[in-house]
Amino acid sequence: MPRTILIADDDPHIRQLLTFAFAKAGLDTVEANDGEAVLETTARQKIDLVVLDINMPRMDGLETCRRLRAEGDVPILFLSSRDDEIDRVLGIELGADDYVTKPFSPREVVARSMAILRRASPQPPVVEAGTRIDHGRLSLDTDGWRATWEGKEVPLTVTEFSILRTLAVMPTRVFSRDAIIDRLHGPGFAVTDRTIDSHIRNLRGKFAGVGGSDLIETRAGVGYRLGACAGA
Repeated sequence: MPRTILIADDDPHIRQLLTFAFAKAGLDTVEANDGEAVLETTARQKIDLVVLDINMPRMDGLETCRRLRAEGDVPILFLSSRDDEIDRVLGIELGADDYVTKPFSPREVVARSMAILRRASPQPPVVEAGTRIDHGRLSLDTDGWRATWEGKEVPLTVTEFSILRTLAVMPTRVFSRDAIIDRLHGPGFAVTDRTIDSHIRNLRGKFAGVGGSDLIETRAGVGYRLGACAGA
């Protein structure tokens, strides 16, 4: 059956453009002009993905995202006219799966939406052996979903912990963004390559606050691997 995309934006021209683009891709659409209409629509029918504008009247996209995440796990793609790192990271922290900044190409929105839908398809989770991983000053309790640095717990989101666990299981391997995404298949994970970079930045920031500035290494043009975790 065709997937249904909810397009939420207070600009009718943008809704019309995206409706046409999604129709060409074989996807059904419904529209909403504010956050309250989004919640009403998702309550009465099955929606496979929400394209959600951040700046809307009555209830903005961030608050709408919070409420959607409190009620379920429908994938969310943010549209934002604010080309600002804090807004993008905040949106992802709230549970959004990706973002596109305005002005945008309708084809890009459709392509990113299709990628999210593919990632959101049910996949068997990757189960790593062992309950504890130690690397330098980093320790991961994989059963308890806890990360510590020299014994001090560092609060992480589910996705952040899963990315860090992926790197820690094979600390000498350099993982491409696609390889990291493949390891995150399973219930609750619907991320794209673009959001991996934001999660990595969040991880580095959190561990830098406790002295772990060497948590993750970047290999230019390749991807990421676990750092020495020596507290450099």
